[in-house]
Amino acid sequence: MLLRNIYNVDSDVEITGVEINSKNCKKGDIFVCVKGATADRHDYIDDAINNGASAIVVSKEVGEKTVPIIKVEDTDDELPKLCQKVYDYPNQKLKMIGVTGTDGKTSVATIVQTLLGDDICGYIGTNGISSKEVKEDNPNTTPAPNLLYKVLNKFLSTGSKYVSMEASSEAFFNGRLKYLEFDVAILTNVTSEHLNTHGTFENYLDCKLNLFRQTKEDGICVINKDDEHYKDFVEASNGRVVTYGKESDNDLVIENFDIYPDHTDINFKYKDESIFIKSPMLGDFNVYNLAAAFLTLLELGINRDHIMNNISKIRVNGRLAMLNTNSNYYVMVDYAHTPNGIYNLLNFVKTLKLNSSIVVIGQAGERDAYKRPEVGKVVLENADYAIFTYEDPRSEDPAMICEDIVRDIKDKYQNYEIVLDRKEAINKAINMAKENDIVLILGKGNETYQKLKDKVIHFNDIEEAEIAIKNKKK
Repeated sequence: MLLRNIYNVDSDVEITGVEINSKNCKKGDIFVCVKGATADRHDYIDDAINNGASAIVVSKEVGEKTVPIIKVEDTDDELPKLCQKVYDYPNQKLKMIGVTGTDGKTSVATIVQTLLGDDICGYIGTNGISSKEVKEDNPNTTPAPNLLYKVLNKFLSTGSKYVSMEASSEAFFNGRLKYLEFDVAILTNVTSEHLNTHGTFENYLDCKLNLFRQTKEDGICVINKDDEHYKDFVEASNGRVVTYGKESDNDLVIENFDIYPDHTDINFKYKDESIFIKSPMLGDFNVYNLAAAFLTLLELGINRDHIMNNISKIRVNGRLAMLNTNSNYYVMVDYAHTPNGIYNLLNFVKTLKLNSSIVVIGQAGERDAYKRPEVGKVVLENADYAIFTYEDPRSEDPAMICEDIVRDIKDKYQNYEIVLDRKEAINKAINMAKENDIVLILGKGNETYQKLKDKVIHFNDIEEAEIAIKNKKK
């Protein structure tokens, strides 16, 4: 696309991409000087040009440069609008399905993609960016507009018709989803989270409501009616509201379910018809996750047989990952990190009628310090033993984070210890496991990094657990 077709400038410079990081600029890119929390990209204009940027978008005077300069009132506001233009509005040519909630976003977004098929549906979220033809890492749960629209364009050009994406509260807070309309909005649940960013629960809730405000008038708003905040989402919904839950007045009713060690039998009711499903997912929380996805696809008019044929294929990376120990104990890795998510998972584990449960968990630095004692309480009330450790401590002292976790319960419980090194904590828990015990390694799922004070290192809970299992056999 020529620059003159994007802005009212006399220039035939060809624009092929949008960048906000000067280090990533190359010929054909237009560099947008957004103002981040820690850096003003106006300070990196010369770097962007030296790296190949073909044009610059600014919001203040920067003097003459060797490439065209376009001045706008607000570069942060301009970024998503520019990305839509440069990538030819791929969001308008795809069915956009957004999922929000404190817990379950990744699961529901993944289930939606699986039930539709990755040949026609792309996924964007915590577990990366993927379709049958596209595989990329994702720096944020919901990427910045320059990456988001570039990916949407890739999905479209490789055959996708739908996109199932996680829409985080922080994405709305930071304007990453501004001007993006959704065909479907899905709510899983809402409990307190990310108050380090939002300040109050009310602000956090308001950011999540934006997904439903940004749903098209002819779109669908899929809401968990068993969540205590569902009325807020109904009121905010711009599209047609449908609900799921246990009560008979829902559009999709969760009639009953039975959880077994390797699957869950579920009976849904939709439009007065009972539907039996044998789900490979475990836990009552996953019954709700499947209900949200199932209702979404039915309301989109997807063929029932197509949906049912794909249910057995559901796998959510880093969620309820049961590792093969080839022994008489169990090891599970899961992303659960909120008090509600941990509580639901540990309650599910109780239904497995095992002996002892041993939990390895930490809490992230520079994030939601208020919930650390609550996590400690939930773990020690519902598990037999806990090892508290570091988890992305960033600039905080890991020892102080662990002290926060046990602050309110250390005089009441003795069934825990603190092992700051996460590798050592995982190894210790697995070596403690006896016959019919289960080790739960929580908080990171299949993430492949740890964010320390001065660097990011490779670290993966599943890899470390498999090493510990192997060493235990020896």
